[in-house]
Amino acid sequence: MELTKYNRRQRRHSRVRARVVGTATRPRLSIFKSNTRVVAQLIDDERSVTITAVSSSDEKGKTPRARAELAAQSIAKRAVEKGIKKVVFDRGGFLYAGTIKAFADAARAAGLEF
Repeated sequence: MELTKYNRRQRRHSRVRARVVGTATRPRLSIFKSNTRVVAQLIDDERSVTITAVSSSDEKGKTPRARAELAAQSIAKRAVEKGIKKVVFDRGGFLYAGTIKAFADAARAAGLEF
């Protein structure tokens, strides 16, 4: 049976989530990419709480990649305001390339460590 693109991503995501756990001191930076936007959340898995979230649809940029980079800067700024510098990166089963890589690089440049 041929797996769909969605099923392959779900399998990759479950492998990633088996290892990546967010805590209060080092929350999980979870990212989801759709055709139109990138959504990122800082999550404390011990308390099952979303600390902050951001969507690239709220940002003003010409390309999806530019909007993702602005969203990364925004979530990094919010995290630093809350005293969070270190996070664990959950790429959500997406390949670490293109928009996901651009988001991660922009978040690192804005002050997050992972």
